[in-house]
Amino acid sequence: MDQRNKTLAENLVKFSTKIQPGERALIEAHGTAGVPLAAQLVKAVYAAGGVPFVNLTHEVLTRELLLRMPEEAARFTAERDMERMRGMSAYIAIRSYQNALELSDAPQDRRDMYNRVYRPVTEYRVGNTKWVVLTYPSPSCAQDAALSTEAYEDFYYDVCCLDYSKMGRAMEPLKALMERTDEVRVKGPGTDLAFSIKGIPVIPCAGENNIPDGEIYTAPVKNSVNGTIAYNTPSVHQGFCFENVRLTFRDGKITEASANDTERVNKIFDTDEGARYIGEFALGVNPYIVNPAKNTLFDEKISGSFHFTPGASYDEAFNGNKSAVHWDLVCIQTPERGGGEIYFDGVLIRKDGRFTLPELAPLNPENLK
Repeated sequence: MDQRNKTLAENLVKFSTKIQPGERALIEAHGTAGVPLAAQLVKAVYAAGGVPFVNLTHEVLTRELLLRMPEEAARFTAERDMERMRGMSAYIAIRSYQNALELSDAPQDRRDMYNRVYRPVTEYRVGNTKWVVLTYPSPSCAQDAALSTEAYEDFYYDVCCLDYSKMGRAMEPLKALMERTDEVRVKGPGTDLAFSIKGIPVIPCAGENNIPDGEIYTAPVKNSVNGTIAYNTPSVHQGFCFENVRLTFRDGKITEASANDTERVNKIFDTDEGARYIGEFALGVNPYIVNPAKNTLFDEKISGSFHFTPGASYDEAFNGNKSAVHWDLVCIQTPERGGGEIYFDGVLIRKDGRFTLPELAPLNPENLK
């Protein structure tokens, strides 16, 4: 056993989900690679006085089910899982995979149907449990990140076990600033966006819901987005690796979309009406994540990045956008990726991935390590 799994499991139980005596915790392992961590989580939940439950899935089995799944079966699955989720106080998901593209040939209409039917379970979990999601290191993950397996594992544990309490304190001034902000302007190569975040909640994320963590998010006022964005980070979504995604907005709606597969990307945005509106705007600050790993849980936290997410917002308190889609597309603004600026109410707050205001300097990477 890698002893770092014991440390990570204790952090997930004590800090991220804060399991209390008598609380039920559902531990879901997506893929067999994460079983060693799942075993340590079971021990940690018991040690905290909680009651663990375990569910194991695998991407090969998921693919086979989706190839021919009737909607009746999807609804039965969602109803069963909803009943179980209602009995849980906490939820910990470990995602690991042998092949990130295993679902690439599953029919798009089956995947869209399943996402739509299962969405209420996800929404209930997000709104009613103490939850945290993480990806477990595997040779496939290492390959996507262009690293050796050993180098990727060292990177993984550095990222997942940093001092998140320190990060949380450093986020407080940015949270206060965003809560006072009306207009946001984002500029960069191929990007010139304007939108409002006035009156929308601001949520700092420092190790409580995602591991790795390191983002602070809000959402645009639904109809306020205008301009164009050119994302510069690959994104594996629904079993396909999208690159060079470019979106144009008018009054909040995506009016033009292109990518390395323009037909495929537009099918995603045609899933439902809400898929062409934005549900989240977030800034990434994790100092150990500097290059794309083709893994959303990592890439959306890249230091000097932001993500602008087509699809559902988290709940009605944000902008109320509903969709079966929630796609965290990332743009990195460090000099190596072309740079860029972010303005709040006309004031430059971040340039080329570094915060420019003195009160935000603790969020620059050298101050978080």
